[in-house]
Order: sequence, then C-alpha cells, then structure tokens
Amino acid sequence: MDLFILETFRDLNEIGAAIDAVRSLSDLPIVAQMTTEEDGNTLDGTPPERFAPELEKRGATVIGVNCAVGPGPMLETIERMEAVTPLKLSAQPNAGKPRDVEGRNIYLCSPEYMASYARRFVLHGVRVVGGCCGTTPEHIRQIKAAVRGAHAQPAADVVPPRTAARVSPVIAAPPVPREQKSHLARELSAGRFVLGVELLPPRGFESEPAIQRARELKRYGVDVVNIPDGLRSGARLSALALALLVEQQAGIETVLHYACRDRNLLGIQSDLLGAHAIGLRNLLLITGDPGRVGDYPDATAVFDVDSIGLTNLVTRLNHGGDIGGQPIGAPTAFHIGVSVNPAASNMDEEFRRFEYKVEAGAEFVVTRPIFDLAGFERFLARIASARLPVIAGVFPFESARNAEFIANEVPGVRVPDALLERMRRADGHDAAAAEGISIAREIAAGLRHAVQGVQVSTQTGNIDAALGVLDGLR
Repeated sequence: MDLFILETFRDLNEIGAAIDAVRSLSDLPIVAQMTTEEDGNTLDGTPPERFAPELEKRGATVIGVNCAVGPGPMLETIERMEAVTPLKLSAQPNAGKPRDVEGRNIYLCSPEYMASYARRFVLHGVRVVGGCCGTTPEHIRQIKAAVRGAHAQPAADVVPPRTAARVSPVIAAPPVPREQKSHLARELSAGRFVLGVELLPPRGFESEPAIQRARELKRYGVDVVNIPDGLRSGARLSALALALLVEQQAGIETVLHYACRDRNLLGIQSDLLGAHAIGLRNLLLITGDPGRVGDYPDATAVFDVDSIGLTNLVTRLNHGGDIGGQPIGAPTAFHIGVSVNPAASNMDEEFRRFEYKVEAGAEFVVTRPIFDLAGFERFLARIASARLPVIAGVFPFESARNAEFIANEVPGVRVPDALLERMRRADGHDAAAAEGISIAREIAAGLRHAVQGVQVSTQTGNIDAALGVLDGLR
C-alpha cells in the first residue's frame, strides 16, 4: 500500500479524528479531502480558509476536496485553499450537477470539459486530479492527457512510484473539415443566410405526400428540411427513414433531429453509423420529451444519455472512435447541431447546458420558436462567445386558441401579450391564420440581421403557412 485517502468528509472533527487514527498506525502519506457545497463551505458551514490550515495542522500530506459539486465551483474552493496553505492540493469533482431524467441521475459534464478544468486545477497547486460521481473511464483518460499536457508535477513526489495501469489510447483521427460535411455546413461556414422548414413524419408508412411537400420546398429555394424525431403523437414513420427518402427522392438536404430518449447507447451508435452510411450528414441532437408527453403515456423511456452525452458520442465518431474508445476506421463527417431554448424557465441552467454542448463539439445551434425579439437579442449576447451559427426557430400561430395554448400550456415558451391581443382581434379562422403568418413573418424579418438562418415549424406541418413566413427573406 502506498497511501491513505480519506474522502467525502463533511465534518472537520470527523476527518481530524480519522487522520489521528491513521497517524497512530502508519507514517504513509495521507490525502485528506473534504466535501463542500457550491459556496465552498462544508455542510456544517466551515469555510476553506478554516478547514485547509486545520487539515495541515492535523498531519495530512495532501489536502483537497471531492464530490458534491462540479469542476466550476470546486475550482473556486481550490483557489481559496491555495491562498491559505503551502501543501499540495487534490481535486476530484463530480462530472457536473446531475440531472434527474425519468428518475435517473444523469451527469452533464463532458470528458473534454472535465479535462479543461483539470488544467486549471494544476495551475492552482493541485497535484492529485481525478473525478468522483458520474466520472467515466473516458473522463479519466481525458483528464490524464490534459494534466500531462499542462506539464504538471507528477504525483510521484507525493507518493512512492508504482507501475502505471495501461489505459486505452484516446481516439484522435483528424476530423473532416466542417465545410466539407454538407451543403448546410458550407452555407453556414460561408456566412450565408439559410432557410429551413420542419417536415413532420407522416402517420403510417405512406411517404409520398411528405416527399411531394419536400419537392415544393426545394422549388421555393429552401435550403434544408428539418425532420423531427421521437414524436409521441401516433404511429409515425421514423425520422431517419423519411430523411433518407427525402434526400433521395426530393433532392433536398435534411437536418435529422435525433432524440436519445428511446434508444440505449448501443442502439444510438448503430443508428448513427447507419445514417452516415446512407449519406445523412446534418444532425440536430436532442434529449427528447419524457414518456408521459403524447398519446402513449405508458411507453417507457431509456435515457442512457442526454443531448450533451449524445453530442459527445457523435464528436467521438467524427474522430474515428466508438463509445468505448475503439477505432471505427474512417471518421464520420456529421455536422453537429444542438438545440437551445431562449425562453427556458431556468436560464442559468440553459446557459450551463449550452456551454457543455459547445465543449462537447456542437457546430451550429437551432433555437426553439422565438416570439420575443428583445428578449432574444439579450439571449444572443450571452451565447456570442461560442461563435456558433444560430438558426432561429419561427412558428406561425394557426388561431387565437393555438396562440393561447402555446402561451399558457407549452413549457419554456414566452408569448408577449401584444401578440396574443393581435391574434384575439383577428375575425374568423382564415383571418387568424393570416395574422399568425404575418406575425411570424415580422419576427423572421426582425431576426434576419441577428442570426444565420431561420427554421419555420407549424402545428400541423402546413408548408403553405411556412412558405408564407419565408416570403421576402431571400
């Protein structure tokens, strides 16, 4: 045995007693780690400025923190500890704050994100770096590579050296340049404004009406057809199958929405490799609505991973590796899109998740429908540092009742009162539908200078309404 690690202590007296017990039996090095809340204090309110010197006085060789929080809050705690002790430090954060999905805790930090913080830990005196809850072997591999790259002082100066365990190499095949991936990727890379329309998969298996609508969209000059996945309303053709048929028979490029709700990791990986093999390139990666939403509330959900983990998986495929770190041959060339909601009920959480998606390899962004231009401008300012092209969602109301429903019963949507009043004043169904198109057209025109494209979706897949919104944007 080389050393003792005392970890996840929340009480200073308890860890002090544990250090005393170890010291009564052995002179081996001791790594003593407290667990803190996001404010850096232990559960009983002890700040780092107090517990760090006390652990040093008790005889710990290395002192640090582990568990409970992710890399960001832990780095702040480490900085406070560094200021009050000369000892070497340790840091083992969780892989972010877990998200409860269908009763399961899913940790959100990507391996790349954890590795970026490992480098920062090293710059603040940390010499033992790792991870706690939610950490996977890939997290550790990336942390190891990052620490080596930072020229950190090896832990051998703290504990006796041992033969290192063999670790599978990180797959790092050169990715395909973005502008070579797809028509959409080239257009966005060149800074051109793109138009997209959502095309709903039909109920049943009859695909010809949807393909005919895609042909009409191409004739109009629409750049891409967006095909949603994982709809809970009736038995529908799969999004992947419709995307293939549209590209083959209508000759227009698609953005395949891919939800991870209904598939385990192995199924996701196989689906995506199959999608690449048949020529699909643009992906919009989403978590998917919970099972209780839609016509089948008793249907089960999988959620092996959420959209952040899914983005990591696709990025790995784009570097020639699978989810286990094994080579797959030539790297895939997926153009990776992610979704973001500018009107989420918890915007701090939405921004955190967006940052994780950027770290995971996102290449473009598609927003939920925009109704509040002023609020959206503020949102864009918050995500500007990511330097990703943004395609803004636009939705034409079909009726006053439809507008009321979206404003009051659809989570994460904000509809200004002025728009609701305009819809209420419209006299009759046709007038309301025309007013809904007019409002959406005004919003799209207002977005023209701020984003790199718009995507129009409608309640029933009405492409005439969608084209009415796009009128004049070219």
